[in-house]
Amino acid sequence: MVLPATLLAATLVGSALAEESVAPAPNGITLPLDYKDWRVISVLQRTDNDTLRAIVGNDAAIAAVRSGNTKPWPDGAMIGKLVWRAKARPNWGDARVPDRFQEVEFMRKDRAKYPTTGGWGFAKWSGKRLTPFGDDANFALECFGCHTLVKDNDFIFVEPAPLP
Repeated sequence: MVLPATLLAATLVGSALAEESVAPAPNGITLPLDYKDWRVISVLQRTDNDTLRAIVGNDAAIAAVRSGNTKPWPDGAMIGKLVWRAKARPNWGDARVPDRFQEVEFMRKDRAKYPTTGGWGFAKWSGKRLTPFGDDANFALECFGCHTLVKDNDFIFVEPAPLP
């Protein structure tokens, strides 16, 4: 008989191995293997494309948020956006909840490495298969083009959610 804990462990190991085999973004940024353990910085609902986003950060990003050091963000900070299509919650139609996973996006702060994109490196993987976005490293210019709208916020659209 296979114990449930054994099945869970096998599933988790299989999931980790699958993510280790995810191809890097065309600019060389790799999918952070621990991103699912990062802490929430903020949440966002986009009504223009009916998506929900959890904005998460690595330890450097969380330390910057807690110290109020986000304008500019420090080198080493990495911010992720986990994106789902939204759907109405059954039995509570006014609530929007995650449906199909759409993509995961990352921004990595390194002023020396990414001087032409405001000090940020961009990466994006689409769908459950985590397919890298972009044909070559120039895809980051497309990302940066949108982010120039928030240049005064160090190119970040979302403010950290206030906590008591």
